[in-house]
Amino acid sequence: MNNSYCFFNNKDCQFFPCHETNDPDSFNCLFCYCPLYALGDKCGGNFRYLAGECKDCSNCTVPHRPENYAYIVSKYEELMELAKQNHKE
Repeated sequence: MNNSYCFFNNKDCQFFPCHETNDPDSFNCLFCYCPLYALGDKCGGNFRYLAGECKDCSNCTVPHRPENYAYIVSKYEELMELAKQNHKE
């Protein structure tokens, strides 16, 4: 695979796949825990909020599609700004 740093598939994981998929060979495990979760409603994924404002991402496959690597990396600047806002000295 070209750009193999953008894709990792771990079929030996006890949770694989963590989301329903019709194409397990293309299921990207690189972002096992989505780095965009902290962006709330600005993550761009298919999520919903449950009672108590808990974010439910069980219907989202954004971090698990190989073609979304560039999209996720493009959001890192927003994540850094969020981290700066939450930083307490």
